[in-house]
Amino acid sequence: MTTAWETPAYETHAFFQKRTRYCVVIVIWNEGERIINQLRRMQPRSTMADIIIADGRSTDGSTHQDFLREMGVRTLLITDERGLCTATRMGLAYAIEQGYEGVITIDGNGKDGVEALPDFIKGLDDGYDLVQGSRFMKGGVHKNTPLERYVGVRYVIAPLIALGGFWYSDPTNAFRAMSMRFLKDPRVQPMRREFVRFNLQFYLIYLAAQLGFKIKDIPVVRVYPDDASIPTKIVSLHSKYLIIRELILTVLGRYSPKETA
Repeated sequence: MTTAWETPAYETHAFFQKRTRYCVVIVIWNEGERIINQLRRMQPRSTMADIIIADGRSTDGSTHQDFLREMGVRTLLITDERGLCTATRMGLAYAIEQGYEGVITIDGNGKDGVEALPDFIKGLDDGYDLVQGSRFMKGGVHKNTPLERYVGVRYVIAPLIALGGFWYSDPTNAFRAMSMRFLKDPRVQPMRREFVRFNLQFYLIYLAAQLGFKIKDIPVVRVYPDDASIPTKIVSLHSKYLIIRELILTVLGRYSPKETA
């Protein structure tokens, strides 16, 4: 089996040397005050795991480099190639190249309780290959979750992803940790160019279960704004159609690496 490595072209702006065993990859694009406030909440924990920003070239001023340095961000990565999973691949590639032992991913739209970061680190330290955050399990908290999201995640996406062999109670939550043992396994190959929009998010947790990696759910907090706004780029019917399509293709094995002679 050949290993595909198709990293998007990107710029690297490093402010500090590698300081920790693990890193936190935050994928953003024009998140404005949401990412600014999130980084302020994360700053006291910036010595636990290096913070890496994977940006689709934001134009809203939220990635001013002096501010990022002040918040303890280690590196800002910027790509002009579009797609949530494209930016995620960029962050994962950088983490692998830099020799981190594991990666924690989190959205940059301010909904997640960053206080759970030590729990993800402990999961990696304890030998888990995938630690999935869940707002829906015992001990987790969710607030103002749109009804459409709640029903879709709990009664459509979770049952389909469970066909891989593990019941994730909150499979669309991007707050998760992954070991390098998992990410670098030749049966996984997450750097392929076919991961552009949403499919990598489903693929990683589905394949981790299917291949028998060590997995656990941990409780986290996810809070939507009280004003009923939904901080997300997934708003159109077309985007929602693509999510379901890519979910089904994941379960059917469409993205699994192909054996080659």
